[in-house]
Amino acid sequence: MHRYFFTTKDAFINSGSNQITGDDFKDKNTGQDEVLELKKVFFDRTFSHPTRILVQFDTTEIENYISSSVLPHDYKVNLRLYETEGTSGLTEEYKVAAYPLSESWDEGVGKELDVPKTTDGCSWTYRKNREGASEIEWTAAGGTYLSGSNEVTQSFSSESPDINMDITSMVNNWFDGTNQNYGMLLRFSGSREQSTGSFEDLRFFSRQTNTIYSPKLELKWDDHLPATGSNTGSLTSLDITGNSENYLYPIHFREAYKENETVKFRFGARKRYIQKSFSTSVQSVSGSFIPNGKGSYSIIDMATNESVVPFSAYTTMSCDTTSNYFKQDLNAFEPNRAYKILIKVNHDDGQEIIYDNDFEFILRT
Repeated sequence: MHRYFFTTKDAFINSGSNQITGDDFKDKNTGQDEVLELKKVFFDRTFSHPTRILVQFDTTEIENYISSSVLPHDYKVNLRLYETEGTSGLTEEYKVAAYPLSESWDEGVGKELDVPKTTDGCSWTYRKNREGASEIEWTAAGGTYLSGSNEVTQSFSSESPDINMDITSMVNNWFDGTNQNYGMLLRFSGSREQSTGSFEDLRFFSRQTNTIYSPKLELKWDDHLPATGSNTGSLTSLDITGNSENYLYPIHFREAYKENETVKFRFGARKRYIQKSFSTSVQSVSGSFIPNGKGSYSIIDMATNESVVPFSAYTTMSCDTTSNYFKQDLNAFEPNRAYKILIKVNHDDGQEIIYDNDFEFILRT
């Protein structure tokens, strides 16, 4: 199962100033901007200053999963941020680090291009700054965070700058009371942030974007019921030796679902071509199941062809006495969009057959 949770607030903070106008960015808020910028700013080819990103998630539902023993001990939580089309600056190798924040902060109401600048909300200097109220500075300018063993990193080498970072240890520290959940800070790792010898300009979609690319937490765990023993009932095992062409079909599949549903998607399996025999009675076709661990699923956004749920170790198909199936919580899928399900079957001869048979549905609000 892949379950997603969106940010409750995000912003980026800027440590410099405009070298031409002299405008100071250290108290500037960007909490309503559609883009989160993680970059090193240069002026006239000379390094000027870095920016950092702040994000926070409500992890209550994940904690409830843990307390109710829904999750196995080997669950994973990944931070997902998606680059915008305008990302321009990439060096061959760099590392992004995430740290748990140790102080609360306000998202604010500003945007990067506000003129005059908006100071209501978090910034490099202030964690809370509201018009007509007292200003509260970070204990350490640039966001007060816990370093050392709390650091989580992702390394990049000539690849997409999308963030897909395992932050399971950070989340567990929130749950066991080691740290309080004030969100996290992202910056370039170590001395890289101030290095004059490299140029990075990374831009990610924020939660204010009107796309499917909002920042999210991805909770992953293996929830499949194995296709073994009494689970399969009277179903027969599908021939996956590579000597038979097979056919997969949906069972009770609907054209539309609602965004708050958790759906059990069922798929039957059989040989594509049935050997006919002469008989005076109706010939029935017995159902089959995909052998244990050999079937998995993916869900694709049809407009972008992006994998919303990718094939992974956490998308193994379950089986009961009726058919193979998988459960999917649709609550974090973008509504009023079309999605498609792909089924992959791993054959004994090494083939990977992906069934793309128009298993399509629309998600409604």
